[in-house]
Amino acid sequence: MLTYLTAETLARMQFAFTISFHIIFPAFSIGLASYLAVLNGLWLKTEDRIYLTLFEYWKKIFAIAFAMGVVSGIVMSYQFGTNWSVFSDKAGPVIGPLLAYEVLSAFFLEAGFLGIMLFGRERVGNGLHMFATTMVAIGTLMSATWILSLNSWMQTPQGFSINELGQFVPEDWWAIVFNPSFPYRLVHMVIAAFLTVSFVVGGVAAWHLLKDNTNMTTRRMFSMALWMAAIVAPIQIFVGDAHGLNTLEYQPVKVMAMEGHYDSHPNGAPLILFGIPNAKEKRIDYAIQIPKLSSLILKHDLNAPLDGLDTIPDEDEPPVAIVFFSFRIMISIGFAMLGIGVWSLFARFKGRLYDAKWLHRAAIIMGPSGFVAVLAGWITTEVGRQPYTIYGLLRTSDSLSPIAAPAVAASFLAFIIVYFFVFGAGTFYILRMMGQTPDTPRLGLRDGPIRSAGITPLQQIKPAR
Repeated sequence: MLTYLTAETLARMQFAFTISFHIIFPAFSIGLASYLAVLNGLWLKTEDRIYLTLFEYWKKIFAIAFAMGVVSGIVMSYQFGTNWSVFSDKAGPVIGPLLAYEVLSAFFLEAGFLGIMLFGRERVGNGLHMFATTMVAIGTLMSATWILSLNSWMQTPQGFSINELGQFVPEDWWAIVFNPSFPYRLVHMVIAAFLTVSFVVGGVAAWHLLKDNTNMTTRRMFSMALWMAAIVAPIQIFVGDAHGLNTLEYQPVKVMAMEGHYDSHPNGAPLILFGIPNAKEKRIDYAIQIPKLSSLILKHDLNAPLDGLDTIPDEDEPPVAIVFFSFRIMISIGFAMLGIGVWSLFARFKGRLYDAKWLHRAAIIMGPSGFVAVLAGWITTEVGRQPYTIYGLLRTSDSLSPIAAPAVAASFLAFIIVYFFVFGAGTFYILRMMGQTPDTPRLGLRDGPIRSAGITPLQQIKPAR
């Protein structure tokens, strides 16, 4: 079936497939690296073995996820050269240095200290080990900064000129890096990574609590995860709203597709909660909507006018159905996360956090929700930018390599086969590790703080004789 599609369609499908695999691993690594730094810091401060146990438990999972993220990221660079060489040629003077900065300042930082974090505690001491763990966390955040700066420049380009060869030439790196959508996109994505990890950790803890709710390590893990959800989920909703207002200013067509506004509304636009986009008739069928609420959210005025897709040429419209549904999936998961956070606060107030079985079941169901929300948000962002690779300046159809459809189909099929075997095996192994109970090691020491025993944290991790 793939051979009957055009080279452009196949190349877009291949890129969407590979980036969907890739994005979940950095999102997980960003949040988990920071979680590990917090756990290690709490262990050194309190000398409570539970934090050390959790650090040792999650660092192994982080190592596997980090490795899969690196492997999947290499493929992205490969595709720029094979399928999108025109884009690489025209945008290379801008995207090349940004990618190089990411590798030099962030990836090398992560990779350089990763070995110390994973294996070096007894060799380098607690202080340097903590420093290495912190550097890994900072490295993941710096990687996100450079990559999101690059992606944001493609969404809201500025700080460049176009030479006689049609290439985008940097004129102001400050304007390129700190383009209008970058701050919103960075904060939104980093918080999404933190929420993703909090719900994975919470789901794993809930799984073990259902089997044994007396395990103190599992209890601590669940409590920390649900505190993060309760605090960060409402912040993410606020940040998402600010990001949406920024998108309305710089990419109004994307917002029209997200909202499902085929028609302009001069006296206030409704908020369409659900419906089925009808691209042929240019309307939302079976729409469930609240009058004028979209204008209130986007313009803070019930009667504010909002333009619709009827003001945009058909060839400049993004695929409305994909953007419309992916946006609603992301928003729905965001409010579900908020609901779990509020539920956990109520259970905590009642003293039932560790024996509220329905909360635990809900946390298990919500365990992978962060990944789904990240994918839905990424789809909203990238598909909503279409038909452009560089918004308003370089169309996707003009970015393609001079490559035949069968060649793209062959590589696409190869990617599908290899990805499902390699990343399927890696994911299966991670799930197996998560299925193991994070019991406190039997070191011949009592549970909880050990400062009074006169034993240092470094001595504590050595086997008792």
